Parts: sequence; C-alpha cells; structure tokens
Amino acid sequence: MAVVDQGTKAITLAQLSEQERIPLIGDLLGLQLAFNPGTVMSLGSSSTWVFTVIGIVAVIALFYAAWRAPSTMWAVAIGFVWGGAIGNLIDRLFAPPGFGRGHVTDFLAYGNLFIGNIADIAIGVGVGLGILQMLRSHRSQPRSEHPAATPTHEK
Repeated sequence: MAVVDQGTKAITLAQLSEQERIPLIGDLLGLQLAFNPGTVMSLGSSSTWVFTVIGIVAVIALFYAAWRAPSTMWAVAIGFVWGGAIGNLIDRLFAPPGFGRGHVTDFLAYGNLFIGNIADIAIGVGVGLGILQMLRSHRSQPRSEHPAATPTHEK
C-alpha cells in the first residue's frame, strides 16, 4: 500500500498544481495538489515533528499488532492501516521542508471538505475492516459470553 501511495504522490507532484482542481465527479471529487503539515484538515500544522514521532511509534506498534493478530482478517485490517501510516510517514521523514518535518502530499479533493491521498484511504479501509471484525466477533459469541446474559442474582 505504501508503494502505491508513494507512486501516486510522485505522479501527483509531476502532473498537478495547487492552484487548479481537476474535477472527476463534478464538485464532489477532484484532483488538486496540496501539502499538509498537520493531520486531518491541517490540524496541528505547527507540530509536524510530533506527528513524525507518533507515526514512527504507530508503524512499529501496528507491525507488532499485525504479527500477533488473532486472525487473517485482523492482520489484513491492521495491514491496511500500517501501509497507510508508512506512506504518510515517508512524507514526514523525507518531503520538504526537511527531515522529520515533511508535509504530506495530498491530491484527492473531497468537495470543499478536505484533500487526502491513497494512504488516507488505506487507513480508512483498515479501520472499517477492523470495525466489521469487532461487530462480527461480537455477534458470533455464544449468548452466555455476553455480559448482559450473565445472571446478576444468586439463589
């Protein structure tokens, strides 16, 4: 996933501009180059180095979590998040303005809400798969394992 993310960012840097938006689906989805020093919607843009440190810790923790995942589906879900985290971490480490303070390259413009990238989509897919796994495992537990099914009174 990180390879796809970085490849699309390389194409983006060569083909798009910050001033022009190319519509794909009317005003709902388009292509426009943007550089994000912060997180979602540029929150925390003055603390880029903090996100680099968090990214490094997250990549290590997610690798360990995927390695120890209780099922293949959990490993896939965690792998999507891990791949997205690596894609954005590469930008934080190596993109301008400097090592550890790099701005993430974004290019998928969602209306006037925000501009994201393939790494962001991978993270969203991984979180979605994780939520589905949690719902699935919750529904597949026998009734006696649900806390609400446990008797609260003794005879």
